[in-house]
Amino acid sequence: MGELVASLRHEVNRYSPGEKLPPSRRLVERYGVSPVTVSRAVAVLAAEGLVVTRPGAGAFRAPTAAGARARGDTSWQEVSLSAEPTLGGAEPVPRTVDDAGILATLSSPPPGTIAFNGGYLHPALQPERALATALARAGRRPEAWERPPVEGVTELRGWFAREIGGHDGVLDPSDVLVTAGGQSALTAALRALAPPGAPVLVESPTYPGMLAAARASGVRPLPVPLDRDGIRPELLEEALRSSGARVVVCQPLYQNPTGAVLSPERRGAVLEIARAAGAFVLEDDFARHLGHADAPLQPPPLAAEDEHGCVVHVRSLTKVTSPNLRVGALAARGPVMRRLRAIQVVDSFFVPRPLQEAALELVGSPVWGRHLRAVAGGLAERRRETASALLHALPGLPPLEPPLGGLHLWLRLPEGAEEQALEASALRAGVAVAPGHHYFPAEPTAPHLRLTFGGTGGAPEIGEGVRRLRTAFAECGLA
Repeated sequence: MGELVASLRHEVNRYSPGEKLPPSRRLVERYGVSPVTVSRAVAVLAAEGLVVTRPGAGAFRAPTAAGARARGDTSWQEVSLSAEPTLGGAEPVPRTVDDAGILATLSSPPPGTIAFNGGYLHPALQPERALATALARAGRRPEAWERPPVEGVTELRGWFAREIGGHDGVLDPSDVLVTAGGQSALTAALRALAPPGAPVLVESPTYPGMLAAARASGVRPLPVPLDRDGIRPELLEEALRSSGARVVVCQPLYQNPTGAVLSPERRGAVLEIARAAGAFVLEDDFARHLGHADAPLQPPPLAAEDEHGCVVHVRSLTKVTSPNLRVGALAARGPVMRRLRAIQVVDSFFVPRPLQEAALELVGSPVWGRHLRAVAGGLAERRRETASALLHALPGLPPLEPPLGGLHLWLRLPEGAEEQALEASALRAGVAVAPGHHYFPAEPTAPHLRLTFGGTGGAPEIGEGVRRLRTAFAECGLA
């Protein structure tokens, strides 16, 4: 549809303001697409303000700014939005929201571009048919349209409790809150656990969406370095002592972006250090269902080994299904759950019940296990293809250590490489990548790129994408 939108946009610019566009029937014939595709393309142009639609009359070129109603002076907003309040004489609490790191993976690249910058599975790996079936079945239930409990549908909370805490009763449904995906859960947890202005310890590098949510909530993310075995306990202990932080955010399984897995020796140490400091561990378990077919047995969540309620666990179904199935969970024990629940109620009341019922249908069906196995196989194949293509096309890069889970490769660039120049060059060559500086809470330790193999269509697309990337490297003097 992107090519149709671009073509129509060019055509609309040739019309005078108020002039009527050709009827949909003629556009269908001209471009050889369906009426639905034409309607969607026109809707995109309407959202851009290029056209206006009138029911029963058709689509028209929108009036120019001169013909439109005069708009007032909004420059006063710059002063109002920049005001930074202080809390009890402390440092000002920032009010800006930096979405650059998130948009680097959410923005759609131009048509024809190979996307190595995304954060979701390729449509070929998404259970689209199973999702449609689950949603249809859920929608036919009379109770699906009743208001759900604010905590979430009990059966879905029970499923999450078993998934997170195992079958030995570590968690029960009352310890789980259904959320609108993982990002919503992270945002609620950060607001619940840390007051504005407080420090929060995070892995370095880490997920930009969490950094953006932390800063938007007014808390200060402080880095704790990690290596292939996860966050480093000795540096975590020192950071807790020197900063006074009471929250540690970590991704113990297939960490984004590095793919690191917290080692068995460090798992207990992290929990012990946090408990001794009176700190919460916010466990982002986003990759639980993204293990590859050749990966060893996964360790359980930290929440399953937490005896004292230190861990607040985040889980989501979005990554392993579809960007549109925004259903996740927060799991916690003790008074913190009451605060988490209160924040969700104030922010959004509850997650729509039809979506919860559809998620429950999906994970309870026989196709769920088959889907997870297909994803594991597909990701393993794409990881191998990407690593092999990079080794062949860019042999001068530092050695790769491909993870056995997740969607990404964390590619270290040669010293002195300019990420932004390489990103722009890659886009000109027809491939989109995510620059590494978005993943660091402070100054980056080295230049990196994050390449998403999980969002590609397979070997041919990967090979062509890496070939284009090599062109960009050569243009920047890196190959």
